[in-house]
Amino acid sequence: MIKVTDFGAGSKIFKNNQRQVSKIAKIAGLSNKKAKLLIRLIQYFKPDNLLEIGTSLGLGTSAIKIGNNKTNITTLEGCPETSKVADHLFSNNNYKDIQIITGNFKETLPKAVKNQQFDCIYFDGNHTKKDTLHYFNTCLETVTNNSVWIFDDIYWSDEMKEVWTEIKNHKKVTVTVDVFYWGIVFFRKEQEKEHFKIRV
Repeated sequence: MIKVTDFGAGSKIFKNNQRQVSKIAKIAGLSNKKAKLLIRLIQYFKPDNLLEIGTSLGLGTSAIKIGNNKTNITTLEGCPETSKVADHLFSNNNYKDIQIITGNFKETLPKAVKNQQFDCIYFDGNHTKKDTLHYFNTCLETVTNNSVWIFDDIYWSDEMKEVWTEIKNHKKVTVTVDVFYWGIVFFRKEQEKEHFKIRV
């Protein structure tokens, strides 16, 4: 059991902040299907530097490491207790080059992106419209022509559906791929603006 500090939209399942780690993994963790796809995406794009917004128990971070052990990962987590569980997971599996930054994303994200460029950003933090758009705009300064961004739970709520529409329409975004539970975003200037839906 851990006491969860929740800065985000909250849980649709859990009614209080005392939560069993195994239940967090089962309900809020990365499914096998999503983990396999994340591993394949990382294997394909081979990012050198990756930012993850929302470590949780570290299951997504682990999938990234399995996809490419050489990827340097900066991962942000709001809750100190959850962060400890993730750090323990990384140590037990001997995963290297993972920096966990713990604290409120409003404070940690601007510092994490300052003077940085990330080949890939995995957004799995606060699922509200206001905060997701804030993360999006804050991270724009890190974009290169080859950047790949992955947004989790784009159909989690009406707010998240609205966010996804706004992101697709942003002038810097050229190509998006909607796989239902994720939205994948590209910024390649040489490509025409196009939006794809793929069932996986």
